[in-house]
Order: sequence, then structure tokens, then C-alpha cells
Amino acid sequence: MRATRLQLEGITPPQTRFYPERKDKDPGWLDEAGQAAVGRVARLAARFISPFEDSFELQRILSLSRGLAMLDEAAFDAKIREARVTLRLAGLTRTSIRLGIALAREASFRTLGLRQHKVQIRGALAMLRGRLIEMDTGEGKTITAGLAAAVAAMAGLPTHVITVNNYLAERDAQTLRPVYARLGLSTGVILEKTAPDERRAAYRCDITYGSNTEIAFDYLRDRLAFGQEGAQQIRRKLRRVCGPGGGENVPVMRGLHFAIVDEADSVLVDEARTPLIISRQSNPEDEAAWTTRALQIARALKRGPDYKVIGDERRVELTETGRETIGRLVANEAGLWESPIRRGEVIHQALTALLIFKQGEHYLVNDGKVQIVDEYSGRLQPDRSWSDGMHQLIETKENVEVTGQNLSIARMTYQRLFRRYLKLAGMTGTAREVTGELISVYGLVTQRIPPNRPSRLRFSMPRVYRTQDRKWRAVVADAKAEINRGRAVLVGTRSVAASYAVSAALTAAGVAHRLLNAETDAEGAAIIAQAGQAGQVTVATNMAGRGVDIALAPEVVAAGGLHVICTERHDAGRIDRQLAGRAGRRGEPGSVSIRLSLEDPLLEVIEAPMTRILTWLPFVGPAMALRLFDRAQRQAEKSHARMRKELVRQDRRLNQLLSFTGGLE
Repeated sequence: MRATRLQLEGITPPQTRFYPERKDKDPGWLDEAGQAAVGRVARLAARFISPFEDSFELQRILSLSRGLAMLDEAAFDAKIREARVTLRLAGLTRTSIRLGIALAREASFRTLGLRQHKVQIRGALAMLRGRLIEMDTGEGKTITAGLAAAVAAMAGLPTHVITVNNYLAERDAQTLRPVYARLGLSTGVILEKTAPDERRAAYRCDITYGSNTEIAFDYLRDRLAFGQEGAQQIRRKLRRVCGPGGGENVPVMRGLHFAIVDEADSVLVDEARTPLIISRQSNPEDEAAWTTRALQIARALKRGPDYKVIGDERRVELTETGRETIGRLVANEAGLWESPIRRGEVIHQALTALLIFKQGEHYLVNDGKVQIVDEYSGRLQPDRSWSDGMHQLIETKENVEVTGQNLSIARMTYQRLFRRYLKLAGMTGTAREVTGELISVYGLVTQRIPPNRPSRLRFSMPRVYRTQDRKWRAVVADAKAEINRGRAVLVGTRSVAASYAVSAALTAAGVAHRLLNAETDAEGAAIIAQAGQAGQVTVATNMAGRGVDIALAPEVVAAGGLHVICTERHDAGRIDRQLAGRAGRRGEPGSVSIRLSLEDPLLEVIEAPMTRILTWLPFVGPAMALRLFDRAQRQAEKSHARMRKELVRQDRRLNQLLSFTGGLE
């Protein structure tokens, strides 16, 4: 009966409960320990058993693909219609997955002229099992995700493909839309300016593309409007009876069924340090008044007796003497200055704004506005602002117009959001360093997918110089030598300020180059398009490491490929690997050189006297200096991991405290 209905009605989606999602329970220590143990076993299975399992499945899929390739267009379309009924009825079983991947692979060839390689099929198989795959840069993660998304959608799972920004969401959706259409699947895209009604329509497509920010805030707005499970059961039942035709009374999304997260380490780890907040704005005049006074008091305090800076955790700590000093300075002032706890928090924030947050590294001032720079991608985030008055303090510090503070109405972390998907998968080029965290937080097992062609990337011995000036001279000399060989050069920097320092050194040496950072982001596509030409030098922040492809001219490949110069170590080793991975893609030749200095910002996280002693020594061996960088990077990574765990704990505590009102969702 059900099969007949599906065939007659053109594959009607199965009935599901209202807004399906996984119940996100706060695990106890025993649950966490158990999940960690299960995760370790699953990781071993993914490493040692999955390759044999994949080989068997792969042969079956390739056999099916050969049969589909022999069909004419009409027969192939008939096979698609038949297979969609089978997939809807059977769900994601081994047999249905094989058939779905073979169909999607053949549809990809007939529409785009591309057939996924064996390693890409293995990647799709792993994601359909709910795993996170690690594929090298340039191995075709976009069309690998297309295979998995198409199979899941044909099986009746509304599928979200989540990217790190709107550009990639729109690009990937447009690239794969013809494939999905050939399979009878609809495709929607969520962009920043998409209206609510258009968002509803996009989410009701079989496959929806969007950035992590857009999808997360759509979910949070739905929770804010329609409440949590159990909070408004009567309204839920009424909406379920009324069906989807309720206009604004219907949520924008239709639940959290299946998500494929692109650049998963960025979305699930790096972005997880920032909570999702829906807010209202306070009075800008009030904000300007207290921030001005707070910065005056902070500047009057003395480092040492009043406060100390903890470099490895990027934070400031007030001493008891400092709190007493603040009390004397505001003895006759009213308002927030009357509370010792409140004024201590405010001055702590002001000191952080003055001493920790730096223009060109953490933010830029554009058109009289403070705009946050994502330290992992190097991109501007104009729609974001720091919480707890930090944004207003930095606006006052930079003498720009002070805006209203965003006061929380609803709040959630990425950790809690992505754990609520009924099925979660992902892909990235760099997951090795965070496999444990991905298992413990999201239950995601990482599976390594080998490259289609062996890597030909060569690394030279890292060099460490005493000063920044010496390092920049070495970078210029390195770039000159490589372009004289007919190669293309990419110089990677950690911050906007560093990119300008490299640019100035290259200009002084007469080396023509292009600059790509948060301030020139609008020209990014044009700059990257030329970055693979012979003799071209491109200076870029971390944004060059994600989501873009540097196509090399044939003469550049013949001369040795792209040469990447890493000029700094990042807080996370994954980011360094992403930059290095720009060279040697798809088995092309390439090389990487690393040029560091004892004045690099990363070393600020460890004790300053140690770096001073090294600069005074007549000779510092490279091994000793590199161990110093390794130590600083490990401390920074541990600090960030602690911050992410603490954010989850705070989120849990806040929801427990406010549970009688339904929480902050």
C-alpha cells in the first residue's frame, strides 16, 4: 500500500513528528568516560576495519556504476525513479546506499562530466555512516559531499550541507544543483539576506546549503518563537494538526535530520569558542559614558601591583591591590561603580580591551566601525560583536562611534546545536589534532581517506631568526629565488598587520605582489585566480587556506609547482597544515618553507624572560628554538580547548538555572 502511494504521488516524504531533533542531555562523568571508551574503539575500527569494508562496498558500487553507464537517458531516468522509491522505503541500508551512490555518481558524470574517484566514494560511504572524514586539500570534498547528500535526500532525509561562509554555500549549491535536479531532488540556499518566507522554502527543499552562522541562528530563532520540547505542547499539537500551511506560525526550519559539515574542524572546534546569541540593543549614550570612564581607570592602573597579564591564556587578572586602587579612584561615583564585584568585572574587561585585543590582529577599524577579524580564517565578520561590553570598550579605545550593547535574549553553543542533529557527518583536511574532542563532544569518529594520487609536497628545514626584520628579509629572498625559477609563491601570514609588514618588505625589494587579507576580501576571487601564474607572489592571511583553489599554470607545474612560505606559527597546528596544504594538491609538485622569528606573537603565550634569554645568547640552535614554538603552540591549543569546555559548562549551568522558564533558547 505504501509503495503504491509513493509511486502514484511522486515520492511523498514520509510523515514525521513536529521538528524532529535529538534530545541533548547533559552527560555525567560516567557517560563521558563511556563515550570516550566507545569512541576509541570506533576510531580503531575506522582505521583498521573500514578500509577492508570499504573495498568490498567499493567493488559493488563500481559494478553497479558500470551497468548504469550503459543505459540510455530514458532508461537511466526510469532507474532513478525506481531507485528513489526503493530508497524511501528501505532507508539507508547497505544495499540502498550502494545503489544511491552509483546513481549519484552516474548523474554527476551525465550533468557535470565528472565521475567521483574511488577515494571520494569511500568518503561518501563514511559520511553516510555518520563519520567525519579527513581528506587532503584539493581532493574534491565538494563533490564527495554531493554523493552523500544526494543519497541521504533520496532516502527521505532533509539534508543540510553546512559551509563556513555564504560564498562557499552558494558556490557549492550552484555547482551541484544540476546533479541533484537530475536525481529529482530540489536544492535550496540560505544566504545572509534571504527573507523568512524564502528561508522556509529553502529548508523545505530536499537539500539545503547554508553557512553555519545562518543555519544556527535560524534554529535559535525557531526555538525562541516556538519554545522547547515540553514547554508548549498544546501549541505544538495544534501546529501538527494544522500542517505546514500556517505561514508565519510555522517554524522556518523543519527539524534537524542530517547535516554534512564542510571544514568541520573550523565549524565544530574553532567556532565553538563563540556562543550563539540573539540580542536586543542597549542605549549607545549610556555605553559611551561607562566605557570612557572604565578605560580612564584601566589606564591609571599599574602592571604588577594592580594587575598581571597571563600570556598563555590571553587574559588579565586583577590583584587585591588593584581592586583597592579601583575603589579609591571611584570612591565618590555612583551607579555601577558602587558595587565592588561589578566594577571589578568592568575594569577587567577594560584592561583586556587595552592589553589583549590588538588592531590588525583581532579587529580592524573600517568606515568608523570596529569589525572583528576571524583569527582562524582572516576574514572580516561585520555582523558579529563581542559580548559583555567588550565591543563598546574597543570602540571607545579606537575613538569611533559607540554602538549599543547586544543584550542576550536567546543563547546557545555550537556544541549543543550540532549534537541535536539526528545524524551528523563532516569533512575537513585537518582533523588529526582534535579527534578526541570531536568524539567526546559530538560522538564523531574521524576516518582518514587517502589521497587519490601520492603527495609530492616537499618541506624544507624550518629557520628561526632573532628579529622580525631578519625574518622578513629571508622571506623576500626566498620569494625572489622561487619566482626566478618560474614558480608561483604564496606567503602566508597570521594577521592583517603581518601581511602589511610582508607587503612593505616585498615592495622595498621591488618584488611585485598581490595582497589578500580582511581589508581586500572583496578582491579575493580575482587575486586567487592569478595566484598560480608564473612569477606571481601572493601575500595572504589564513583565508587562503580554506575553500579556494589555486589553479597552477602548466609552466608553473613544470617548474616545481606552488611554493608556500609560512611566516608564523598559528595558535593551532591545524591552521599551519591548512596553509601548507595549498601546495602539492592532487599530486602536483609543490614545496613549503617555514620562516619564524623569536619576536613572533605566538611566543607571547609563554614566559617572556625565556625568549629574551634566547635572543641574548650568541648562538641559538634551530632545534632549541623550534621546541620553544612547539611548547607555545601546545599551550595555546590547550588554552583554547579549556575555553571551549568552559563555554559548554557555562551553557549547561545557565540552562539548569533557567530551566523553570524554559531556558535561554
